[in-house]
Amino acid sequence: MGEDTARSERDRSTLAVIAWRPLLCAVAAYAGVLTLLSGRYGYHRDELYFVAAGRRLAWGYVDQPPLTPLLARASSAVFGDEPAGLRVAATLAAAATVLVVALMARELGGGRGAQLLAALLTALGAQVLAVGHMVSTATFDLLVWVTVSWLVLRVLRTGDGRWWLAVGAVTGIGVQNKYLVVLLVGVLLVAIGGVGPRAVWRSAWFLAGCAVALALAAPTLWWQATHGWPQFTVARGISEDDGAENRALLVPQQLVYLSPLFVPVWVAGWLRLWRGARLRWARAFAVAYPLLCAVVLALGGKGYYTVPLLVVLLAAGCEPALRWARAGRARRALLVAAVAVSAALNALITLPVLPPAALAVPMALNKEQGEQLGWPQLADAARQGWTRIPAAERRRAVILTSNYGEAGALERYGPARGLPAPYSGHMSYADWGPPPDSADGPVLLVRPDDASGIERYFTGCRTAAHIDNGHDVDNKEQGAAVVLCAGPAQKWSALWPSLRHAY
Repeated sequence: MGEDTARSERDRSTLAVIAWRPLLCAVAAYAGVLTLLSGRYGYHRDELYFVAAGRRLAWGYVDQPPLTPLLARASSAVFGDEPAGLRVAATLAAAATVLVVALMARELGGGRGAQLLAALLTALGAQVLAVGHMVSTATFDLLVWVTVSWLVLRVLRTGDGRWWLAVGAVTGIGVQNKYLVVLLVGVLLVAIGGVGPRAVWRSAWFLAGCAVALALAAPTLWWQATHGWPQFTVARGISEDDGAENRALLVPQQLVYLSPLFVPVWVAGWLRLWRGARLRWARAFAVAYPLLCAVVLALGGKGYYTVPLLVVLLAAGCEPALRWARAGRARRALLVAAVAVSAALNALITLPVLPPAALAVPMALNKEQGEQLGWPQLADAARQGWTRIPAAERRRAVILTSNYGEAGALERYGPARGLPAPYSGHMSYADWGPPPDSADGPVLLVRPDDASGIERYFTGCRTAAHIDNGHDVDNKEQGAAVVLCAGPAQKWSALWPSLRHAY
């Protein structure tokens, strides 16, 4: 059968009705749970950085494009300058992700039951819960990837090249959030070239979609180019520091990022895409997932980069999973139990449902839980150190932190405690400094134990306080020192290049 004949048959095929009412009810309940829990702990260190970057809007930053800081600023402005207000943007993105995956299941021939199951399994996946709970570039990246995947499926199924315009638009917007979407587009194009249907490239709409993507991505790409591509420096640092660990964990992480109990579903989805005659047009996605894993492995990237394509496989596997479950009462009970157990375990690991003092076990699997605690206490410790500086010397004094989380916390909580704006050499904070050379007085350092080397750039340093988050949670800042130094060893303008660090 030729590709034109196959396309005409797909065009004549009728997709199942979208289960709008139950889907929207499920998505609303999901968003409600995330909203109720959004203020349970506090800001994550990355969120404090995004809020700070949002106050300094630009077309790019050392380590990221501008979209997440822009959304952080907008969400805080509209819904309130607290974690719950900031995280409305993340909640809406997570809810939209769940809905798009349900539509993807429908695109792959799934009926109402498969659509609902795809939405449910996606919503309860550990990585989806984690990034839906708080604002991160991965939050919006996940939505971008699943949306691009859904739109590419529409192109492959219908052969209608006009959908390439939508693919290009979402890709271009995605580049404004995180450059990783280029990996998705790359592996999909290679996979389509390998297993087809290659006819979708022959339309002028494909080139038009590429032009749309490039036009929308151009501002942040131009910013990176004119600033020496700092994103490559950050990526290289991640690979050098964490590449070996990332490679060792890539395979086991694929089994747990959604849930170990969901593995049979996405494996069934991969087999269905690879072997199924009715979905031969979507076979490129069966190739794209292992190809993406190979690329991430070669680059030493983080294992969660592959999660969006895992979600595509999950959507494809929901129809056969339902057929299997309908074959007997015991099977249905097993499926229900797998969903319930996964929901409970993933919630404990990713959401702030436990008292802070009980986080030791969840943090063994998800250290980001603990990074949402202790920021007001950090500002209290900094104030304790600041009060040791004679009042007459404070106008020439500087607060310097070792990382952007500490700096963001002092920006957020410092003014209420009478503290000046902090400085840091970390990531884009380095571009927002240095202090003026006239600030040649005392320097208050806020730094974890593993960053004590920073003190060599200053004179007369002594510990003034230690940070205690009040819950004995072993996060990066617990027990960190607040160090009071007599002053910088050189002028700030000369010292600053040595204090800059991107990872």
